[in-house]
Amino acid sequence: MEIKDKLVEAIVKGIQEKKGQDITIADLRGIDGNIANYFVICQGNSPSQVEAIADSVCETARIDAGEKPVHTVGLPQAYWVAMDFVDVIVHIFIPEARDFYNLETLWEDAKVINIPNLD
Repeated sequence: MEIKDKLVEAIVKGIQEKKGQDITIADLRGIDGNIANYFVICQGNSPSQVEAIADSVCETARIDAGEKPVHTVGLPQAYWVAMDFVDVIVHIFIPEARDFYNLETLWEDAKVINIPNLD
């Protein structure tokens, strides 16, 4: 599956600029009851890296796609930050929280693409 959504591409770029890891994109288009077109899920190794990734995603989405999140939650603790861009929802976790919530299994019918880590 190839993603040709400008906002999703900008989000992935923002994640990679701060060395976010294990990026997964779930294409939810065509799934009944979906809450967005895409979920973008990734992780950072610490709350400070999660916060830096969120800042980078916000900046690259604004510059590259002319978009900004309508709502962001989780920044004070930065164990799990969710950014709502309406058509795309970004989830940035620390590894333990990602393992616990396991969002990748939430939408089993979604087409999924895993982006290789840049390291």
